[in-house]
Formats: sequence, structure tokens, C-alpha cells
Amino acid sequence: MTAVDDKRHGSDDERVAIRALVPGVADEDLPFGGRRRVGDRLMRELGGGARAAAPARRWFRRPAGLVVGAAACAVALGVAASLLVSGGGGRVAPVTPPEPAAVRLLDRVAVAAQRAPEPVVRDGQFLYTRTEGFAAVLSEVSEDGRMESSRSDQSRERWESVDGSARTLERYPGGGQDTFDAGKGTLVDPTYRFLESLPTDPEHLLQMFYEDAELNHGAGTDSTLGADQGAFVAIGDLLNGVECPPRVSAALYRAAARIPGVVLVPEATDALGRKGVAVAREHDGERTEWIFDRESLRLLGYRTVVLKDGDWGKAGEAAESKAIIARGVSDRAGEVPRKRS
Repeated sequence: MTAVDDKRHGSDDERVAIRALVPGVADEDLPFGGRRRVGDRLMRELGGGARAAAPARRWFRRPAGLVVGAAACAVALGVAASLLVSGGGGRVAPVTPPEPAAVRLLDRVAVAAQRAPEPVVRDGQFLYTRTEGFAAVLSEVSEDGRMESSRSDQSRERWESVDGSARTLERYPGGGQDTFDAGKGTLVDPTYRFLESLPTDPEHLLQMFYEDAELNHGAGTDSTLGADQGAFVAIGDLLNGVECPPRVSAALYRAAARIPGVVLVPEATDALGRKGVAVAREHDGERTEWIFDRESLRLLGYRTVVLKDGDWGKAGEAAESKAIIARGVSDRAGEVPRKRS
């Protein structure tokens, strides 16, 4: 094998390691650029010479957790705004097709999701979700504006009205709680009845998310998040935030497999330390990962990893992470279902 061949196809050790972590992935699934990124990261971690990527970030949006005082808020909001740049707002970025390995994994996840039993829900009931996780928050610690990052506990229990007829209840560690208007549901704040009404054609479904992302993050807005990243984040938030009808979950995963720039991460860790395989998308120095159990392909949660040193942490550290602990259906808000998933 020539030196050029070796660069294009990678070492035998690398191919064996990736196949061991992600069964069903063939060498040809990983194109040159993407496979090198995945392989290099994987071999660094397996070799033990570098720090493994830590669990990462998010409960809906990290800016919601920014803290402390009026001066700090002004600085923190500016930093948060900087996270929502590149790839949109009229700037033209090169389009990278989704990696074949990520597409293949998402198709397997979709098949598993579609086989899940359909929840039996009635109007007036509540979808229950329990999650554990954290998000990075910034505090101004000196007069010269130096910022310090710390973790905010984002664990919670949540009861969402199936049909939007009652308020959503959230309970937090330490006994605090809050309620919110449910409404009839939207892509970013759905009810179960709204989710049941969504199309199951992946192309049609993805177009709905692109239209929403363009409205909120496209040209003419202050955000430069861009339609691709906006759609990927919105789909991930929906899947992680609430239980979906199985056919809709499957369509969402297949829709995500069509988003440019989606890649495979052979090994990722959720907020509980559970290891799995992930699909991800990089944007503005961060990598947002959806983590799945390697055997059952069940969604474990998500994390966002910092890719370069900055206020939010060092490269490879977690800025936000969320793990799904339990889901079910309750007759009343505040009641924990007997049967948990």
C-alpha cells in the first residue's frame, strides 16, 4: 500500500476499532475527510494519551442558564450571541453532505424507534419525562471582565399536557417548581396531539424544520445559526424533550439524516456516564451530539462538546449534557407513572 493509499483508507487498527464500537459500519461508509476526523479522535482516546471527550452541554438553550448580576448579564448575553453565528444570516458556507456512516446509523435508529410500542394516551393526561444533566454558566469574576465557567444543575421532572388543555409542570432538585402555558403545540414546544399531526414523510418533515429555522435564524434576523444547524438542534431538542409517536420519531431521525454536515461519533458519554454511539453536527466551535445505546439504539440523551478553548471550557470538555432517565404517562401533573421507560 502506498502512502497515499494509507491516508485514504486508514490503518487496519483504526478500521477494526471503529467497527468494534459501531457494528454495521463498513469502511466505505466513512469518506476520507469524515473518517479521518472520527478515526483520529477515536484512536487518541483509545490510546489513553489524550483526555477523552467529557460529557457535554444543553437543556434547550444554554443562554437560558447564563447568570449573575446586571454587568455579568450584559457580558454573558454577548457571549451567548456569539454562539449563534456562522453558516447563516446571508453568509454562504460550503455544503458538506451527511456522512454515510451517520446516515446508516440514523436509519437503524429509525427502524428501532418505529418498532417501539405506541403509548396509550388520553386527552387530559400528561407525558412524564425525568432528566438529569447540567449546563455551563458564565460569571464575571473581576473588574477587567474575566469570566469564570461553572455548572448549573439542569435536572428536572416534567409533566406536559397531552392535548394542551392544562399547564406544564416542572420540578427541580431541592423542591422548586414552575408551570407554563402549554397551548396547542409547535415544533419547538409540542404537545403529543401536535406530534401526532406531523407528517411522516422525512422530506416534508425536514422542510417544516427548515422553514422554522429560516424564520428564526435566516437572512434578516440577528442570528447567524443557519438553517442546517437550526434544523438539527430543533429536531434534537424535540426528540430529547418529549416522547414522540413511534412513526414520528422514525421520520425525525430520517429527516436528520438528510441534513448536511451530520457525522458519526463512535463513542460518546451522556450526563450519567452511560457510553454509546452518537450522530453529531459541528457549529462555531461546538459539536452537538445525540447519543444512543449501542445495542438497543434507544436515545440516551445529548451533549455538546467544546472544540476549542474558550470561556465555556477547554477543548473536549462538556458545555452541556442531558440524560433521559424515565418517560411515561400520568393522569395528573405531579404524579410519577408506575411504569417507567
